[in-house]
Amino acid sequence: MARVHWKPANMLYPAPPVMISCMDEEGRANIMTAAWAGTLCSDPVMVSVAIRPERYSHDIIQRTGEFVISLTTRKLAFAADFCGVRSGRDIDKFEYLHLTKEPSRLVKPPGIGESPVLLECRVREIKHLGLHDLFIADVVSVGVDDAYLDEKGRLALEKADLIAYSHGEYYALGDMLGKFGFSVRKDAPKKNACRKSVKKPVSDARGGRRKL
Repeated sequence: MARVHWKPANMLYPAPPVMISCMDEEGRANIMTAAWAGTLCSDPVMVSVAIRPERYSHDIIQRTGEFVISLTTRKLAFAADFCGVRSGRDIDKFEYLHLTKEPSRLVKPPGIGESPVLLECRVREIKHLGLHDLFIADVVSVGVDDAYLDEKGRLALEKADLIAYSHGEYYALGDMLGKFGFSVRKDAPKKNACRKSVKKPVSDARGGRRKL
């Protein structure tokens, strides 16, 4: 198999197309969609989102230091795409898309009520990288739709029908292939096409080991 080499490009796919809501000083809320968002740290809990300075939400978040991340689902795919291509300078996206402004617990911007999980965030640092600025934020509260909690209180997020963004296209998540750590469980499959056999060192005549 031959491999073609391209110039550097943003090809780290798939990515989560999250919806970022913010609120200006006059109480006007806006939503933007970002695929370049991710987890940074588990303790303290931190996330990041990369935003171009020309985006309407950029200056609002920079001034207020707060935003909410809403996870997106199959039902929210249209809204997620719309919020990524239309500017809040021209339209009230909450009103136009008939999305619910769900009050947050610790920050001023509302979350999207139709989303299964809301992450309330406070900006810790902004890194100016080039075409994008990286907003590094602490997650100060998490709101979970109790419709996705099972009888034991576990978050059954696999039932939320989350979506992914890959190279300009949206996809619904498919079959579960395994849980974290499944490859080292005692009952894991013994053969795997991607797992190469490890050769053990061979002892030479003097009892030492020689490399293979």
